[in-house]
Amino acid sequence: MSKRFRPENSGESRLISRIETSKEYERRRSIQAVGEVTDSMANAVASKLVENRLVETNNTNALREQMEYCLEKLSKADDFDIDYQIAPLRNLVANPHVVTLYITAFVIEKLLKHPDIIDIYGSDEEIYACIHRQVVRYLMT
Repeated sequence: MSKRFRPENSGESRLISRIETSKEYERRRSIQAVGEVTDSMANAVASKLVENRLVETNNTNALREQMEYCLEKLSKADDFDIDYQIAPLRNLVANPHVVTLYITAFVIEKLLKHPDIIDIYGSDEEIYACIHRQVVRYLMT
């Protein structure tokens, strides 16, 4: 007769499982909430990036439109696409917010190639912090 496998501490296994489940729930909830505040969040993120002199542009409306495009793409993306986009920045901060990481990756990797964007200044951490303040303002209320 075979022996049933039991983890050393089943209480610990349940706790870890609950933590992982709550993290996944929070991630899905945040991504779904983006769809409800796309316009206002895109405007806030774009204006703060320009205001903090992290992005230099000829056309602030084009920057806002690109942020809207990014947020709409995020709200419709599947988990694989999101993980692929944020993979290079996953270790940027200790406890990253998935929406902030996605927007930061978009700014660093894709926005730099846009014809209306002159240059992007600041470190990845500064860009993340600027974007995170706006994301928290719109998603955590």
